[in-house]
Amino acid sequence: MYGQKSVRPSSEAGWTFLRHFDAFPKQREEAKEFFQSTVAGGIITIVAASLMAILFLSELGRYLSRETVTELLVDTSRGEQMDIHFDVTLHHIPCPWFSVDAMDVSGELHLDVDHAVYRRRLDAQGNTISGDILHEVGPQNGPVPATLVNNGTASCGSCYGAEREAGQCCNTCEEVREAYRMRGWAVQQTESVEQCKHDKYLQEVRATKGEGCRVWGQLSINKVAGNLHFAPGKSYQNGPYHVHDLSPFQATAFDFSHTIHGLSFGKKYPGMHNPLDDVEVPAPAQGGVPVKGQHQYFLKVVPTTYSTAQDGRIETNQFSVTEHFKPSPPTMQELPGIFFFYDLSPLKVTFIEHRSSFIAFLTSTCAIVGGIFTVSGIVDATIYHGQRVLRKKLEMGKQF
Repeated sequence: MYGQKSVRPSSEAGWTFLRHFDAFPKQREEAKEFFQSTVAGGIITIVAASLMAILFLSELGRYLSRETVTELLVDTSRGEQMDIHFDVTLHHIPCPWFSVDAMDVSGELHLDVDHAVYRRRLDAQGNTISGDILHEVGPQNGPVPATLVNNGTASCGSCYGAEREAGQCCNTCEEVREAYRMRGWAVQQTESVEQCKHDKYLQEVRATKGEGCRVWGQLSINKVAGNLHFAPGKSYQNGPYHVHDLSPFQATAFDFSHTIHGLSFGKKYPGMHNPLDDVEVPAPAQGGVPVKGQHQYFLKVVPTTYSTAQDGRIETNQFSVTEHFKPSPPTMQELPGIFFFYDLSPLKVTFIEHRSSFIAFLTSTCAIVGGIFTVSGIVDATIYHGQRVLRKKLEMGKQF
């Protein structure tokens, strides 16, 4: 009878060759006595496990948090506009007393801006005066006839020497002012002008004396150098000159002490803080009398892009500021007020916020576990073999 040769199943035989690639050989059960636990090994294991936990938690926190990468580029945008958002309290300048103007080097003017600009009256202590918010949507002064004859038709009012042609009529205080502006003059004595005796603007100037004003809003301007200012009187352009009519105030000493609650060029991104937010500026004084002059702020505006996966892309601007007060010379009439002179930087800052990928987190975790495990094994083996060598030498009677 012939002996039979045992044959393994083909499926088991097909996988046998993979044993040659095993990088993790297993200890046989019957050879357990070859393993030995040591105190040093236990200490190293506890320290290694603690380090693994600490580094893993640190890597997990980094994975869950966001990182911001900053880049500096040349600003290549062209023909764009930007918005100025402002919120300013003038503690001792009433709302009808000043105008909000903006102009830039391209020649574009925004005089006595009344669209998207709001004003709230404040008393001498800074408290809000009850009433609606003043939102100017057009000229405050309607055409009020200077005199009326019995039949109800308006007569031709005098322009007080400012007529540019024969027969020109000035029936309202505003028309008299306009005639003077065209001549390059200023109305010095409004009390002597018949048309100004019932002028609404002058009545508001007198009625609000001693008040303050909080003004806020926004302007869309060209992305070029220019200025935004708050100055007393109605503004107008006389040829190349920007002029404010201060005749209704006579010799009033303007106190432009103010608080800037906020000033920004564009939207705010998370964590953004502008240098002029919540800045309070008192008016310089001599002998208890406010010094007439300009509060000047020189701003360097830097175009900025903020990009996040959650908030999307925000196009805005940051700025740095230098503050200066320029007193008016006694022999020279210089316009007082608050002036923001801004200039654009040719460079652009880009903030890109992102999170680490899961693959990078997994790679870092494996590197932490594997690296600490390997180093711990080397330290343990070094200590173990060092102890054995030292013990043998001591047993042989050798001392260091």
